[in-house]
Amino acid sequence: MSKNVHFKGKGQALRLGVQQELGGGPLTIFGAAAQKHDLSIREVTAGVLAELAIEFPNLEFRQRNSLSKSEIHAKLHAIDARLGKALFVDSSSIRPDGAITEVLDKNGKWRVIMIGESKHQGNDVEKIVAGVKQGKAKDQDFMVAGNAIERVHKNIVEIRNFMIDERHFPYVVFLQGSNFATETFSVATPDGRQIEISHKAGMLNRIDRVTASSLGREINQNYCENIVVQAGDTPMMLQIASLYFQANPWSAKAMAEVLLAVAQTSIHVLSDDLEI
Repeated sequence: MSKNVHFKGKGQALRLGVQQELGGGPLTIFGAAAQKHDLSIREVTAGVLAELAIEFPNLEFRQRNSLSKSEIHAKLHAIDARLGKALFVDSSSIRPDGAITEVLDKNGKWRVIMIGESKHQGNDVEKIVAGVKQGKAKDQDFMVAGNAIERVHKNIVEIRNFMIDERHFPYVVFLQGSNFATETFSVATPDGRQIEISHKAGMLNRIDRVTASSLGREINQNYCENIVVQAGDTPMMLQIASLYFQANPWSAKAMAEVLLAVAQTSIHVLSDDLEI
């Protein structure tokens, strides 16, 4: 699919536009075919967009690929003149893997309702099954986990800045690979050895490196609707990313179900501002 596709519209027209651009595949996103793992997160979010067009035919949606830093700063500055002032590269932007899905409210304002990203880190299972040793000397069963996945925090923080005045935060990240195992399991090598993938091994597991974006809440949960906590005498509204982890690849169907639920939650929170 072209990286520059920009979907916009409502109802059947929007759905047909998605179908024409993507060949109809994502429109079966909840069927048996979507159990496969080779659909990109961008294709999955486009499929969810098509489902939203059916469920909410009176609403106008759009899906764009990027959000400029200047737009984020303009939003911050509108909230408080002290914010959004330090911008050095006018052309800088963020580009979430699954694009940014928005709905048009009664006041002609586009509101974010769904952002999905999919990240993979840790190929230990694949290497073990193939009998391939890792490490500098090629004599290890495991590769010490890297920290590249921590870059996901940047996009989350930028969207938080952009949605600073909203009561929802529809940011979902699907993380997969041996670095995100949630339980211990064993993998067989070609010569019959059983290698344990421990979900508590510090050299492998990187879940704890990512959960700062969910404030340490339980994983694999929809946290789209903001919560308010009491910090002493001061109430604070918290925007929490919904982080989904597992060692095996996420199927398109599983991701679509989560993303649709998050988008529906967003629309529920925004319902007073929408022509539903």
